[in-house]
Amino acid sequence: MKQTALTEKHIQLGAKMVPFAGYNMPVQYEGINVEHATVRNAVGVFDVSHMGEFILKGENALDLIQRVTSNDASKLYDGKIQYSCLPNETGGIVDDLLVYKLDDKTYMLVVNASNIEKDWNWIQKFNTNNVEMHNISDQTSLLAIQGPKAADALQSLTDMDLASMEYYTFKKGTFAGVDNVLVSATGYTGAGGFEIYFENQYADKIWDAIFEAGAEYGIKPIGLGARDTLRLEMGFCLYGNDIDDTTSPIEAGLGWITKFTKPFTNSEALQAQKEAGVSRKLIGFEMIDRGIPRHDYIVVDAEGNAIGKVTSGTQSPSLQKAIGIAYVAKEFAKEGTEIYIDIRNNKVKAKVVKFPFYK
Repeated sequence: MKQTALTEKHIQLGAKMVPFAGYNMPVQYEGINVEHATVRNAVGVFDVSHMGEFILKGENALDLIQRVTSNDASKLYDGKIQYSCLPNETGGIVDDLLVYKLDDKTYMLVVNASNIEKDWNWIQKFNTNNVEMHNISDQTSLLAIQGPKAADALQSLTDMDLASMEYYTFKKGTFAGVDNVLVSATGYTGAGGFEIYFENQYADKIWDAIFEAGAEYGIKPIGLGARDTLRLEMGFCLYGNDIDDTTSPIEAGLGWITKFTKPFTNSEALQAQKEAGVSRKLIGFEMIDRGIPRHDYIVVDAEGNAIGKVTSGTQSPSLQKAIGIAYVAKEFAKEGTEIYIDIRNNKVKAKVVKFPFYK
C-alpha cells in the first residue's frame, strides 16, 4: 500500500487507517459526526495527497484538453479552475477532474486517486501533437483546509489575500515559509475553504504550521469518512459510486460541464442523447420512513417493481436524516415523487428532493 508524506502524522494522531485507492489513508480521528460538524462550523484539514496531478505543457496543451474533456477549457484564464470530465467512447465517464490554467501553454489536471494510471493512459492515447506530459502525483502533497473559518485560520501564513479569492480560482506564492505553493479556492465539502498543493518534502512543515496558526479557530484533522458525508450533503458525485464508465454525464446531471461548442470524445453521441432525452436520471432523495440507504440498494415503486439503484447513501450528520443519491427511471425523477428503497426486503418510503440536501 502507498503512503502519503503525512501517513506517520496520522498514525501518531491516533487516526483509524484504512486502504483507499491503493493508499493507507485516515478514515477518522475522533469520529465522523464530530469531524463533520468541525468542518461545517469551523475548520478542518484533510490529507488528500492520494489525488493525482498531471502537468500538460506546450503549444497544443489546450487543444489536447479540449479533445479529451467535456467542458470548454478555452474559457479559462490564468488562475482559473474548471470542473470537467473525461468522456469515454461508449457514453460513460473515464473520470471527473479539475483543470487548472497556469498560463497559456501550461495546465494542471487533478484526477481521482483510483484512476491515476487509467487517466494518464487515456489522455496519452489522444496526445498526437507532442504535448509535454508530466505525472507529478507521487511528488505532490495536497491538503484541503475546509470550513467557514478556513481563510482566517490560514491568513497569517501567507501574504496572498485568501478571503478575497473567488471560488474556483487559485494563486501561487509563499505559504508557511515555503515558496511556489499553489493555493486554490476549491473543495469537496460545500463548506468553503482551500486546497493547497506543494512538494512532499515540505509536508510536515506545512502541516505543523497550519495547525499552529489554526489553533485559535478550533482546527482539527479530518478523515475520509467525514469527507464522504460532507460531499453527500452537497449532492457532489463520487467517481466509482455515482459516476463511472457506464454512466453518461447527461444522465448524471452533468450537462452543465458538457459543452457542445467544440468536438470532444464521443460528443456527437452525447449531444444526440441530450436532444433525445435519457431514460434514467441521477436524483437526490431523503428517507421518510426509518432506514439508511446504502450503495447498490434497489429503488422500487409502490408496487415493488425495480425502478433504479442507490449509488450513495448515509445518515446526514447536519440534517439528522437519512439521504441518498440514486439513478431512477426518468418518470420517477421529479421533485416530490415518492419512491421506496428495498432495505433487507422491506419497502422503505423516501421522496425525491433537489440538490443540495444541505443548504
